[in-house]
Amino acid sequence: MTTPRPFPFTPTRRGFVGMSAAAFATVALASCSSDAADEVDLETQNVGAMDDYAADVQFKATEPIKLTMLWTDWPKVPVEDSWRIFDHIQELTNVEISLTHIPFSDATEKRSLLISAGDAPTLIPLVYTGEDSPFVSSGAVVPLSDFADHMPNFQKYVQEWDLGEMIENIRQADGKYYMMPGLHEVSVPAFSLVVRKDVFEEVAGAVPNSWEELHEALLLIKEKYPDSSPLADGFEAQSMLNYAAHAFGTTAGWGFGEGAVDGDGDELVYAATTDEYKEMVEFFRGLVEDGLLDRESLTASNDGSGAADISKKFANETCFAASGSSGTVIEFAQALEETVGEGNFEVTLIPPPAGPAGEVIEPRNFWHGFMLSSEVTKSENFLATLQFVDWLYFNPEAREMVRWGEEDVNYTKAEDGTIELMDGFSLDDFGINTKAGTDIKTDLGYSTFPAESTESRALKESYSTPEFVEYIDDVLATRTPRDPFPPAPLDEAELDQASLLSTPLKDAVDTATLQFIMGERDMDQWDAYLAELDAAGLPRYLELLNGARKRFVEANG
Repeated sequence: MTTPRPFPFTPTRRGFVGMSAAAFATVALASCSSDAADEVDLETQNVGAMDDYAADVQFKATEPIKLTMLWTDWPKVPVEDSWRIFDHIQELTNVEISLTHIPFSDATEKRSLLISAGDAPTLIPLVYTGEDSPFVSSGAVVPLSDFADHMPNFQKYVQEWDLGEMIENIRQADGKYYMMPGLHEVSVPAFSLVVRKDVFEEVAGAVPNSWEELHEALLLIKEKYPDSSPLADGFEAQSMLNYAAHAFGTTAGWGFGEGAVDGDGDELVYAATTDEYKEMVEFFRGLVEDGLLDRESLTASNDGSGAADISKKFANETCFAASGSSGTVIEFAQALEETVGEGNFEVTLIPPPAGPAGEVIEPRNFWHGFMLSSEVTKSENFLATLQFVDWLYFNPEAREMVRWGEEDVNYTKAEDGTIELMDGFSLDDFGINTKAGTDIKTDLGYSTFPAESTESRALKESYSTPEFVEYIDDVLATRTPRDPFPPAPLDEAELDQASLLSTPLKDAVDTATLQFIMGERDMDQWDAYLAELDAAGLPRYLELLNGARKRFVEANG
């Protein structure tokens, strides 16, 4: 598969576990804590700022300013000198953006090292909730909650989309949040199961609603297509386990985060030690034993574009269901057109199957947002910078521009809000005017990862197929989001300790989970696996999280 949508890390609260211990240690040593709000005087640091800036108003700096931005280079979407988006933004806002590049392959670690060394650019995008944790004590990034009152678009859509309680849950141990999340008017899992609907209906009678129904259907498909492994992931099991885990009452894969879930009492427990996690592992182990789950798709390395080339397996009818997003549906369909022929198949994204925990899905989520390097608090353009990022990330017209380009140049917008690309322009990722000439993503820079961050429902639907709009409706009508994961923000000393424990624990979980699923380790070794986690420091790790959770509850209710 190519050019994944969205960024293939979990869109949930990932916490600090994505950092290596080495990168974390570097951050922790960067500097002493400081309170940016106490050192800022926006009355004098307002050069370039608008006096009448407000929600839904076009921002334009009163004099030219420059902004540096961190840019993650996707393997198949390199930045081109010809990209129009940056010139267009400068024309609209009087802000010139210059990029610092990091590779996708180790973006999280490279970002951490830049921040810790004091070399990070001002705007640090692609940040998920919880990823600001390691930078709190160092003072390396701005406590953006201190300046939210200068970001009217952010405030407006948090209120209109009923996200206020979720914002409170991203506060760190000091009561502040250091990243601004991407806001979505409606939240549905971006990744779920992509299926050959026509095959499921023909062979099994219907598209499955639950994981058990899927198992039964896959057995029938395997019987008809004996050379197939009808189910696949393509993301080292991280995607499938992520969206499956919620239906089993646990967390896994991309959504594992800190690994903490509510136990039977008031204490947090480690998800990967629970009966629910074991039940999920046993289910997928059974799929492998029955020859239904493609083993290669669970192990082949994921470079950000999906592994094992699942689209070819779809095209060759050796796979009929796999992890993916709305863009994956298009990729599979394009591949099938070359083999099965247009009109001879139907591919669709279905709601995450139900399971023992019911018809539940991930909690309502924020999407990736941004941090600001604390160096900007010394800039005379600080207020203008706050206004600009508020406009870029949360203003509806800016969001439309980042997705579609220039109205009446690249696209037209009807009175009912319908958006259509003009002749000569395409968005091949979403099958829109395919190969019409100029691709607004790869040739002009629109619809890249910044476009994913904040979206109204109307904007999300503007580039989506009718099938994906139906998927949104189906998820909202038939699935219930889980309660938010319990916040347990750690203080500086606890973060140092937890960072040394979390990575080896998560590595042990990932390794053992795949071993059990692949049949490389017998299930009667489950107790030995639990003992290995204890030996790796799990009791102390849970002690840290439970202490932080208790403080958060006492402080916030």
